[in-house]
Amino acid sequence: MHAPLLNALGAPLRPAHSQIPADIACAADYERHAIHHIEAHAWQHIQGGADQNLTLTHNRSCWDGLRLLPQPIADLGGAHTRTTLLGQDLSSPILLAPVAYQRLVHPDGELATVRAATALQTGMLVSTLSSYTLEEIAQAGQTAAAEMGQGARRWFQLYLQPDRAHSLQLIRRAEAAGYSAIVWTVDASIKRSGFPLPYGVEAANLRGMPSAQHTSPLQGPILFGTPLAQQAPTWDDLCWLRAQTQLPLIVKGILSPAQAHQAVACGADALIISNHGGRVLDGVVSPVEVLPAIRQAVGAHTPLLLDSGVRYGTDVVKALALGAHAVLIGRPQLHALATAGLLGVAHMLHLLRAELELTMAHLGCASVADITPHVLWQR
Repeated sequence: MHAPLLNALGAPLRPAHSQIPADIACAADYERHAIHHIEAHAWQHIQGGADQNLTLTHNRSCWDGLRLLPQPIADLGGAHTRTTLLGQDLSSPILLAPVAYQRLVHPDGELATVRAATALQTGMLVSTLSSYTLEEIAQAGQTAAAEMGQGARRWFQLYLQPDRAHSLQLIRRAEAAGYSAIVWTVDASIKRSGFPLPYGVEAANLRGMPSAQHTSPLQGPILFGTPLAQQAPTWDDLCWLRAQTQLPLIVKGILSPAQAHQAVACGADALIISNHGGRVLDGVVSPVEVLPAIRQAVGAHTPLLLDSGVRYGTDVVKALALGAHAVLIGRPQLHALATAGLLGVAHMLHLLRAELELTMAHLGCASVADITPHVLWQR
């Protein structure tokens, strides 16, 4: 017999609930439940940030430091949260961020998440490192859409592979499977990771492609002068990607206003301002801090999305007020999936949408277009 898997509290793992726990009132509540349902090492991998967790903590404090200015006298007749992004209609400015290896927390992994996203008409970004193939996820979404009579956008998040032929293969597969945008992540090609995947969890999209683990000996090159450093993203990579697909091309992981301007000049259709949830480099600025400067650098018409620390509907409004078009939800996907599977993810999204609508009502905003800097208190 195998010893039972333990959670981070040292207790046996609990199976996912078949009903939503009664004490969950907001998306953030899923985190305290999820610790009981996720294996200890996986929990540390999911929750952890870089080094001292300074960026991880700073992300949240920046959201909390912004203050809203209620304006309750307003006409809310016909109010809605619909928006258009890159010519694609969205039911709200909330999307699911590309989160890798979702089978770490639930056997249905990304298949459950895409069904929940479809039920809530929420766009989903599918990771290169998904634990089901991008085709399997697309098919699950299409089947759910046919059953429910409604659909949701799916974008494919791309990590460039060492061989461009393999990267192009991923792009072509995404196009064939009906994904409606390519999202190139640039901020995580060089990062530390000491987490070995458990048996049964793999990067399903990369089967048959070479995988390399980089370790630095006490003597010899550490990072510089190694193949890992040579794989760092370049502007030439962006130009190459732009030439490979007619789909909208989004660059994820930009924090510098100067690099944001250059990315758009090189063909990026939109940007995702992100510090990878504080997981890559410590002591980094928060996306919401640099959002106004990036908006100024790229002009009024380039779509800007934002992630890292978004937990409440009020965060969504704050991001839009500072110039974002939409936000992405990361870790809460895994918390909700582990706690209650498909039902949990759908409920988590519903709670965020409810908070968004409630916040908009108090601020006198009948549409997301009404959310401008005037809803923030400026000292």
